Amino acid sequence: MDGLTRPPSPLLPPEAPLAMPVRPLAVLPDEIRPKPTSPPGTRRRRAAVLTVTAAVTLGATAEMWEVLGLARWTASGVIMTALFAVLLMPIALSFATSLFGFGMLLRRPPVMPAAAPGATRTALLMPVRHEEVSGVAALIRAMRDDLRAHRADAEFDIFVLSDSTDEAFAEAEREAVLRLRETPGCRVFYRQRTENGGRKAGNIAEWVRRFGAGYESFLILDADSLMSAETLRRLVAAMHADPQAGLLQTVPVLQDGPTLFARLQAFASRVYGPILAAGAAAWHGADGNYWGHNALIRTQAFAETCGLPPLPGRKPFGGDIMSHDFVEAALLRRAGWGVHMLPRLAGSFEGGPPTLPELDARDRRWCQGNLQHAAVIATPAFHPLSRLHLAIGIGSYLSAALWMVFLVLGIAVSLQARFLRPEYFPQTHVLFPQWPVVDAQRAVWVFTATILLLMTPKLLGLLAFALSDDRPREARGWAGFLGWAGAEIVVSALISPATMVRQAGHVVAVLAGRDSGWKAQSRDDASLPFGEAWRFARTGVVLGLLMLAAALAVDPGLAAWMSPVIAGLLLSPLLIWWTAQPLVRQEAR
Repeated sequence: MDGLTRPPSPLLPPEAPLAMPVRPLAVLPDEIRPKPTSPPGTRRRRAAVLTVTAAVTLGATAEMWEVLGLARWTASGVIMTALFAVLLMPIALSFATSLFGFGMLLRRPPVMPAAAPGATRTALLMPVRHEEVSGVAALIRAMRDDLRAHRADAEFDIFVLSDSTDEAFAEAEREAVLRLRETPGCRVFYRQRTENGGRKAGNIAEWVRRFGAGYESFLILDADSLMSAETLRRLVAAMHADPQAGLLQTVPVLQDGPTLFARLQAFASRVYGPILAAGAAAWHGADGNYWGHNALIRTQAFAETCGLPPLPGRKPFGGDIMSHDFVEAALLRRAGWGVHMLPRLAGSFEGGPPTLPELDARDRRWCQGNLQHAAVIATPAFHPLSRLHLAIGIGSYLSAALWMVFLVLGIAVSLQARFLRPEYFPQTHVLFPQWPVVDAQRAVWVFTATILLLMTPKLLGLLAFALSDDRPREARGWAGFLGWAGAEIVVSALISPATMVRQAGHVVAVLAGRDSGWKAQSRDDASLPFGEAWRFARTGVVLGLLMLAAALAVDPGLAAWMSPVIAGLLLSPLLIWWTAQPLVRQEAR
C-alpha cells in the first residue's frame, strides 16, 4: 500500500484490489498487444506535416545563413544559425499542424458513439491537495446535478482522493463530501493518504491498487475540472467501441476567470485551441499524448503498464516522475494500447490561473518535470511519436533559454560589427576583400516570415471560429469578438518576453539542482499588488534596459527592430499588474 487511509469504511466502497506492479522503465510489459488502429489517412497526414515542418525549417535557416553574410563563418554566426534552426522547428511544426487543423475543422465531424447508458460503472477521480474546498465541492455538485438530470447516477462514482497533509484541509474535505452525500445523486467517496509517495501519480496508483478491479475505466479530473454528463457518456461509449483504446484525451476549454489575464487565456483556449488540437489529432492518430486530466483511461491497461518507478539520482532530476502524464501515455502506447485525442468532443472544461505569477508557479513544476524526461526519452521500445512528444515537452522550456542566448548573440554580433575594425584581407589567399556585410533587407524578410509563421495558428483559429456555428450573430457580437482577438494578440505579444525570462530562469534553477517542491495552487485569488508584479518582472526590466542601450549604441534601426521584445520587458510589471486586476463587469463572451 502507498499509505494508510482514514477514515476507513464509511466514506469508501468495499475494496476491489488490482495488481499494479512497479517496474523499471527499461523492462518491457509482460504482454504487448497488436498495433492499435489509427484513423484512415493518419500516416499520410503525418508524413505531410513532418515534410512541411522540415521544408520550412530548412528554407528559413538557409535564408538566415545568407542574412549573416561573411559573419556566418565566425563562431557566433555558426551558433546563431544553429540556434535559429532549433528554435524555428517547433514554430514550423505548429504552423503545419494548424494548416491541417483548419482543414479538419472545415470537414464534417466524425460520428461519435451515442451517449448511451453504460453497462458498468465508471470512476471519476478528483485528486486534491490543499485546494479551496468550496470550489471543489461546487464543481462536484454541478457534475452530480448534470448526471442526475441525464439519469446517469448508476453509471458513475466520484472519488475525492486527498493528498492534503494539513488536517484542517482534510477535515473540511470530509465535511464537504458528507454534505454532498446527503443530497441525491451518484455516489461520492473520500480517501485521504497520510503518506504522499509518488505525488499525483502515486495518489492515482494507490486508488488503482485498492479499487481498480471494480471499474473498467476511470476518468481523471483536476481540482478545477468540469465535464458534462453527455461528454462522460460519449467517452465511455467510445472506449467500449474500441477495444484497443487505452486512453481517450478530451481537449478541455478554459473557463472565464475573474481577471483580464484569465479572460484572455480563456479566449485563446476557445478560439485557437481547437485548430491546433484538431491538427494534432489528425496526424497523431492512435499515438497521441496525455495531459494529465479530463481523460478516460482503461483501468486494466493502466495497471499493467503505468506503475512508475522513481528516477535514479537526487532531485530535481531524480525522484518521483513529476510530469508523469507524458510517460504514462508512452508506456500505454508501447504496450499496444491506443492513445487518442478527441478534439471535436465538447463539454470538457478546466480553470486557469488568474494571474501570470500563478501561471509561472505552475510552470516551474512543469519545467522540472519536462526536463526530467531527458532521462526517459531513450526508454527501449517507445514509439517514435512518444519520443517526439517528450522531446517537444523538453524543448518547450529549453527554447526560452535558447531564445535569450540568440538575442544576446545577435546584439553581440551587431556590437562587434559596429565597434571592431573588420579584417578585410585575412591571412589567406583571396582574390577580393572580405566585406563583413549583413543583408539588412533579407533580415527584414526573415523576421517578417517568422512573425507570419507564429501568427498563422491564431489567424486560422480566428477564421475557423468565424466560420463555425459558435460565431457571433450580430454586429455587437462581432465587435466584441474582434476586440478580444486584438487584445489577446497584443497582450500575449507584449507579455511573452517576460515569460521567456522567467522560463529561462526556471531552466537555470533546475540545472543548478533546485527542486520546485510541491506547493498548493491558487486558482481564484486575483489580488496582485504592483510591488509583487515589480518583484516578479524586475529581472526582465533590467535585461530590457541593457538590450535597449546596446541596440541604440549600434543603430536606432536595430532598437526599432527589437522594440516588441524591449517594450514587453520594460512594460512587463505594469502589464502583469493590470491584467491581474478583477474585472468589474462580465464583459467576456
